[in-house]
Amino acid sequence: MVTNTASEQVFRVNHYPPCPLLQRLPDSCSVTGFGEHTDPQLVSVLRSNGTPGLQVALHGSAGRWAPVPPDRDAFFVLVGDSLQVLTNGRLKSVRHRVVANSLKPRVSMIYFAGPAPAERVAPLPQLIMGRHIEYRAFTWGDYKKAAYRSRLGDDRLAPFQT
Repeated sequence: MVTNTASEQVFRVNHYPPCPLLQRLPDSCSVTGFGEHTDPQLVSVLRSNGTPGLQVALHGSAGRWAPVPPDRDAFFVLVGDSLQVLTNGRLKSVRHRVVANSLKPRVSMIYFAGPAPAERVAPLPQLIMGRHIEYRAFTWGDYKKAAYRSRLGDDRLAPFQT
């Protein structure tokens, strides 16, 4: 799916400068560096400079976030929306965000692997096996059009659920 020459592969570098004003706020306060969202692609592979800031939403507990321990020697792999569809919901897309750090800048490098715009995305038959089909088939291009009409934190798979 990502070996096609038309597949969409992106490498992005994000820089989050330090936010010294946070030192004057209570520990319970945070400043968003990048808002909560899921990645649309199949997978995202992330590496950072070791500065804290990445958080993942705790499943089943609205509004609760867990910090991802920074490790400059590790890669963090996120399941994306497309892989959630291919697995018929067995693997869940990871809702995440980045919060600002008060003292140090954060740099993250992310590789996004996605299909070609005309590629069909649908639950794989071998993963359905008598289960309810959670998503209707769509093309990557259809998904992107729907995503562009939504907000960052919206459930961008909702229009494709059965």
